Amino acid sequence: MSHRTVLTARQRAALFDLPTDEALLLHHYTLADDDIAHIRSRRRAENQMGFALQLCAFRYPGRLLRPGEIIPEAVSRFIAAQLGLQADDLIPYAARENTRYEHLHALRKIYGYRMFTGKWAKTMRVWLEQNAEAAHSSEGLVRGFIEECRDRQIILPSLSTIERLCADALVAAERRVEARIHARLDHRMRATLNALLDEEVEGRISRFVWLRQFEVGKNSADINRLLDRLEFLQGIDLGPDILVDIPPHRIARLRRQGERYFTSGLRDITSDRRFAILAVCALEWKTALADTIVETHDRIVGTIWREATRLSEAKVAEAQADIDATLAGFETLGTMLLLAKGDDVAIAGAVDASCGWGGLEKLVTNASQLRATVKADALTYIEKGYHRFKLYARRMLKALELSC
Repeated sequence: MSHRTVLTARQRAALFDLPTDEALLLHHYTLADDDIAHIRSRRRAENQMGFALQLCAFRYPGRLLRPGEIIPEAVSRFIAAQLGLQADDLIPYAARENTRYEHLHALRKIYGYRMFTGKWAKTMRVWLEQNAEAAHSSEGLVRGFIEECRDRQIILPSLSTIERLCADALVAAERRVEARIHARLDHRMRATLNALLDEEVEGRISRFVWLRQFEVGKNSADINRLLDRLEFLQGIDLGPDILVDIPPHRIARLRRQGERYFTSGLRDITSDRRFAILAVCALEWKTALADTIVETHDRIVGTIWREATRLSEAKVAEAQADIDATLAGFETLGTMLLLAKGDDVAIAGAVDASCGWGGLEKLVTNASQLRATVKADALTYIEKGYHRFKLYARRMLKALELSC
């Protein structure tokens, strides 16, 4: 079977290389007293080093040492220091090939390590089947597989085997998800979804492509076009229970595929996959359209508010000359009244001399009107945008499921 690569070179190194970082060496390669006792039961220094190195490699990263593998100097120095040996003592190790296998057998017997064969390989395949659907990425599944093997003391197979097993498990999980969604669609639903690929809108594009062409708008015409699509999807009447127990990232992946496929491409794929994509898109787009409609409505409200604010500010600016004139009139009247303070006859004359009683009445009327103009904020003029809401509001409220 061909090698299916799912990891980058850096990811492979992080998961499979022997550690050289001091913190990792301390955590994984520190030998306990009983470890050292088992190691020193080997007679020669090179065999003690080799036995210890194989033990450490089983613990982390959890694999066999490869024939001819170059051991990082940091690893050999760290192990040698704990055994009172020299790092170079490792060089003659396994001059006899059988030595390495004898040590492998002894380590498995002493520590309970298991090879990835027989029932243990089957156990890990079952684990993959149970966890592949929830995996967000190939790397995540490979990492989880390796950690599970370490926890169970199962010696890792080759990295190519792990990648192939994980890739196969992910593909199988994808197929199970698609089949599960397909099985939940009755005959009527399948016919309705298939029609999305056959029906054309305005003789240009399929209904499916038309449905996915939406974005946030800025006016009532845009929001009505969005409502056309939302109302159509609501008419399909797919229940959200179709996607019960489907992991969210699987739903998102099916939606992305639906947004990339052309109509002809969807017709050519297997029925399970096609119906899964169509069902997911119909449900997800319905939710997305509702959000897009609300956001478009918010933009329209924002536009109307800004226009009302500008109108309010313009009204104040237009009245500025009248405000200045009215204030000047009251200033003149006030000055004359203060000069005539204490003399009732002079006070009456002050009014006549400044603006006259008729002029005073006019000043008061102007002041009242100008005060209303200055006091008015954007809310006073917001009703001028009502005609825009009237074009879609009733339809929007009917289409959206609103709750407090």
